Amino acid sequence: MPVIVAKAARKDVTIVEHTIGTVVANTTVQVTARVSGQLMTAYFKEGQTVRAGDLLFRIDPKPYAAALDQARAQLAKDSALLANAVNDRRRFDALFAQNAASSQQRDQADTTAKSMAATVAADRAALDIAQLNLGYTDIRSPVDGKTGPILIQPGNLIGAGGSNALVVVAQIQPVKVSFSLPQTDLPQIQARDRAHELTAFVSSREAGGQQLTAPVDFITNAVNAQTGTIELRATFDNRDQELVPGQLVDVAVSLQNLKRATTVPREAVNDGPNGRYIYVVTPSKAAEMRPVKVLFDDGINMAVSGGVKPGDKVVTDGQLRLVPGAKVSVEEAGGRKAKSTDAP
Repeated sequence: MPVIVAKAARKDVTIVEHTIGTVVANTTVQVTARVSGQLMTAYFKEGQTVRAGDLLFRIDPKPYAAALDQARAQLAKDSALLANAVNDRRRFDALFAQNAASSQQRDQADTTAKSMAATVAADRAALDIAQLNLGYTDIRSPVDGKTGPILIQPGNLIGAGGSNALVVVAQIQPVKVSFSLPQTDLPQIQARDRAHELTAFVSSREAGGQQLTAPVDFITNAVNAQTGTIELRATFDNRDQELVPGQLVDVAVSLQNLKRATTVPREAVNDGPNGRYIYVVTPSKAAEMRPVKVLFDDGINMAVSGGVKPGDKVVTDGQLRLVPGAKVSVEEAGGRKAKSTDAP
């Protein structure tokens, strides 16, 4: 039987798992109002990059400024009444000591002073709330990020703590890439993570996208029972904003290094009822079936263990016509016909 063969080789092999990941914003915040009123102005452009603390919107502040003035006036009034109550208590204490006032009068003056002190404390709290409410009329970005479209336009009346966001700010520097690997890879994932060698290599699915590298910094605490996979995440600086939330990317993760592994072309490995096997051509030009276990498949070559050693000539084409022990006519991969004296 005419067959094409290639030689098994020995080399170091890195086991790499390939999958598809999704870019996830590091933080996504729905910006809402904390006080009600008329939305006056937007201070940013849609899609603009903003910093934490940047002014985004302003609600009409006039009602809250008036409420603040009212709280200040009430505090001033009650503070004056408190001062008078304290003076009255001091006078009644002196009169009581001289038996010129009853204990009831002294107790009444003491109660009035304490009541006014509590009223002043409440006024101070009301003043603080009024100041907070006035400050809340300026709506600022809580995080660094990129704004989306304005969801409620200036001029509308909005409520405090409403469920409708004014704008969504997504933090895209850094961003996370979320991806899942089969649960069968879990021992290798855990081993690489303990050694601090678990790294994700990411490239955009569009042609020409550069490859980015970052350590895996998150492994979820449970295997997805529906898919049999486990989620991992890696954080990327994304300085050039190449990665956009929601984008699909190609992810590669190195899980193990096989030192001095035996490799053969992928075409040489066959599936049989008893498992995988390879036909090896012996020095007498006979086909010999040998069982193997595939350690890694990169789509071109396979790292195998079992009945094949480096230097063996493995059949890569024509094996479907072979039976164990069949004589073969050997042609090397690439079209060169082997001499009858060739040995592995």
